[in-house]
Amino acid sequence: MSALARRNEALRNEEHWAPPLFADLTTVRGRLVSRIRRLLDLQAASIWRDLKLPLNDATGTVLDVGAGAQPYRPLINRGATYRAIDIAEASERFGYEMPGTVYFSGDDWPVEDRAIDLVLATETLEHVSDPDAFLAQARRVLRNDGQLILTVPFAARWHYIPHDYWRFTPSALRMLLERNGFTDVVVFARGNELTVASAKVIALMLPFLLPQGRGPSAFRRVFGLTLAPLLIIVALLGQISLGGQGGDDCLGYTVFARSS
Repeated sequence: MSALARRNEALRNEEHWAPPLFADLTTVRGRLVSRIRRLLDLQAASIWRDLKLPLNDATGTVLDVGAGAQPYRPLINRGATYRAIDIAEASERFGYEMPGTVYFSGDDWPVEDRAIDLVLATETLEHVSDPDAFLAQARRVLRNDGQLILTVPFAARWHYIPHDYWRFTPSALRMLLERNGFTDVVVFARGNELTVASAKVIALMLPFLLPQGRGPSAFRRVFGLTLAPLLIIVALLGQISLGGQGGDDCLGYTVFARSS
């Protein structure tokens, strides 16, 4: 053992600094905050970018699993029927409790067999202790040839501690999906090395701009304000990098698959 006192990370149950929760998009203020967030939150911006077209084309019934604040609901075709479910512990673990979301306990989703045309799960699978059970439920509720859309983080901080369990590679995603009866698996990388570097620099600066905890010092607040112009420049570089091909190092993956 090192003489340096080091904490046992396996016993952590809270974050030192947590990004703000997603805004409620049913309000004008919430929609404005969401737009600003997508400038600085490259993970959210990259997901929005990948989901915009496929969700706009969605038809039938869309099931948002692990819906949280339902941040990508505005992208869904208005002709589709939207349903949202989340775990009963969503408020306690993740801070979200939305009207219209059905909350449930256990592994079985409160959804009928073969009732769904598209299952959407954004940044959810990494919080699931048994991914195979989750994907088995997705296949159960999807109609034949129904679509599954997943997003998962890759180069991302440990978050919602301790309820963050996995980082998936494209190989793992294909293996998991195919062994649970899905076909036509397509995995897209969100961003590249520049995107990841930009996101890490932003993560270093945000705690100064948005301090948490008791009584941040005046120096910390002033220093945070001086970082604001640099933060905007780095965020814009990150946004530009999202327009290119994804890299081996990326923010995360967007996954499309079909039920058989």
